[in-house]
Amino acid sequence: MTEEPQGLPIPSRFGEPLARLTPVSGPASNFTAPPENFYQTVGGHDTFVKLVHEFYRRVADDDLLRPMYPDEDLAPAERRMLMFLEQYWGGPKTYLEERGHPRLRMRHAPFAVTPAARDRWLELMRAALDTLELPPLQETTLWDYLERAAHSMVNSA
Repeated sequence: MTEEPQGLPIPSRFGEPLARLTPVSGPASNFTAPPENFYQTVGGHDTFVKLVHEFYRRVADDDLLRPMYPDEDLAPAERRMLMFLEQYWGGPKTYLEERGHPRLRMRHAPFAVTPAARDRWLELMRAALDTLELPPLQETTLWDYLERAAHSMVNSA
């Protein structure tokens, strides 16, 4: 009695399979797939919660940025930024479901976003980002986006 070949065949143009992939047992079977996107790579929800909370903790005490937030809007603004960043980087689509398209420039139009406000925003965000202690490539990727986004929000001299 001949035993059937085991495993998934790797096809060949010439008929017989080139080889067969066989399931692995033992320690290699504990393989964990790599993260699917940047959101997962940097730690997902917990990482973005920390980033946004550290940023708004600084905004709450800032003389330049704090006046842009009425008392009742500071916590909701923190939640909106969290939802936006999570969605942008590949996490839940809660922002889209609750608020629609981000339209960042339109949503910031009512505020005088000056170069000084942009620079302070970047200063506070840089300090918040530094608390995450991300690996250099991840930190640079995130910072590059935040920096470009901040520059694009300037709407007043």
